Amino acid sequence: MKTNTQTLASPAGLLAAVEFAARKHRDQRRKDVEGTPYIAHPVRVASLVAGVAGIEDLAALQAALLHDTVEDTGTNPEEIERLFGPEVRALVQEVTDDKSLPKEERKRRQIEHAAELSPKARLVKLADKIANVAELTTTAPVGWPVERKLAYVDWAEAVVARIRGSNAALEELFNKVALEKRALFG
Repeated sequence: MKTNTQTLASPAGLLAAVEFAARKHRDQRRKDVEGTPYIAHPVRVASLVAGVAGIEDLAALQAALLHDTVEDTGTNPEEIERLFGPEVRALVQEVTDDKSLPKEERKRRQIEHAAELSPKARLVKLADKIANVAELTTTAPVGWPVERKLAYVDWAEAVVARIRGSNAALEELFNKVALEKRALFG
């Protein structure tokens, strides 16, 4: 499935986003026992957008790779815009949480604002939720009890419920992954 905007004619723009995200996340690790390099997460999100959703839109793929840079690395939106353009900046900002707010408020706002996301931002959000739920058994934070993992699945389902109708393939995969985790943890 191609979107009606710029498609990936050359890998240069995509590779620039990979390099930028890798540099920005270079000192970050997942909170799992192995300390998995964080960059694996945004690469997985972009892979889901491209491979499962079939999206070839350069801005959507770049935003998937960069979706956590503003929120987690101190990157400013202006830097994203300068390097990747206003559309990528806008998409990244749509899926960026305000880290100055308490965690529960950020989670509430994600549910509340999910329905307002643009179509491309919805793809990134769906892929992010798939990756995070799937990773609850491979790169889950050390010390998370089953109840917390199930609460995360509940919350992810509430976010995804607000953006249903965005991409059937991603939604089907999310349903499968969430069901598998419920069966495993329940």
